[in-house]
Amino acid sequence: MIVKRTRLFHNPFISILVILVVGFLLISWGSAGHYKINFASSLSFNQAMSQFNFWTTILANHASDADYRKSDDPDEAPRHFINIDDYVEFNVEGRIPQTLDSVISEYGASFVYDKGVLPWATKVMFDSLKTSFDQLNWDQAVDHTALLGHYVGDGHMPLHLTTNYNGQNTGNNGIHSRYESTMISDHVSQIIYTGEAVSVISDVNQYIFNYIYTNYPYCDSVLGADNYAKTIASNTNSTAYKNALWEKSKSFTTLLFKNASHAMAELIYTAWVMAGSPLMGPSSVFTPDGLTAISLQQNVPNPFSQSTRIKYFLPDNQYVLLEVRDISGKKVETLINGPETAGTHTFEWRSDNLPGGIYYLVLNTGHLKETREMVMVK
Repeated sequence: MIVKRTRLFHNPFISILVILVVGFLLISWGSAGHYKINFASSLSFNQAMSQFNFWTTILANHASDADYRKSDDPDEAPRHFINIDDYVEFNVEGRIPQTLDSVISEYGASFVYDKGVLPWATKVMFDSLKTSFDQLNWDQAVDHTALLGHYVGDGHMPLHLTTNYNGQNTGNNGIHSRYESTMISDHVSQIIYTGEAVSVISDVNQYIFNYIYTNYPYCDSVLGADNYAKTIASNTNSTAYKNALWEKSKSFTTLLFKNASHAMAELIYTAWVMAGSPLMGPSSVFTPDGLTAISLQQNVPNPFSQSTRIKYFLPDNQYVLLEVRDISGKKVETLINGPETAGTHTFEWRSDNLPGGIYYLVLNTGHLKETREMVMVK
């Protein structure tokens, strides 16, 4: 089972303010964007990493698992962002204290968690991945790799790095989802990356902060693209607006995606080398067919226009409630409501009567609840 309910941090000082702030960040590059980043990371796997090519589809299908954890883990949301420009040192020196202990010592835990802990969460997940490699725990390793890729992707989304995360301070309200989800869903196929050579990272913590420092200036680029697009079309839901936003931002957006996939590959490679470059044995390779717990897989294709394939696995006979909900959580369709037999279940779902947008596929057995984000483009 790839979705685990573990906690990277436990802090009683997380406030309601954090929950309100991250409400706008629930999608984070959207499922299409995170899928693309995790999938493309394998293009940078070198010959020594060829055994990991088997993970390519798994990493892509589980690229948004970190988002789904938010509903169960109150500590998860702050791991997806950092409002780095709320730190005095960053505005003066372009950097902040780079260990969690040092920044909490200076600012206090409540402040730090309110502002997000993305870089430290990324480092914790890297360390967890290395430990999984050390222990030859390949099921856990692929889980940690998918989560690591999500945090790396968030670190390459500029609006996850600023207090002006939704353009609310500059008259760009709503730009967060317009840029990272709506626009990307329409144009993700135009983001091309062919891979680059990877090297062992000498200082992983510094590496993570370096790409955050590098990506932060693109906040202004995103806002500028929004301002430009609104001169082309005042209706931000229109095709003309979305196309203009893409035309103005595609050069740096493509670079951000490319760098995210490469950073993910380089972090995987480094963790593996630091663990002694262990090899998978025939019995240690994670295989979806070997699942022993309930699993709701990502629908394929995703994004989709009219129909998509849904697949889930039951280890034994279960009562299943499978629903489609809209972005507000409202049920729009019940797909299954009744007893199901053990095994893999697959079917096609048509969405003819629903408008385009973001939907959630929710599987509930009474003992376990799993969710997958679906993007419908019409």
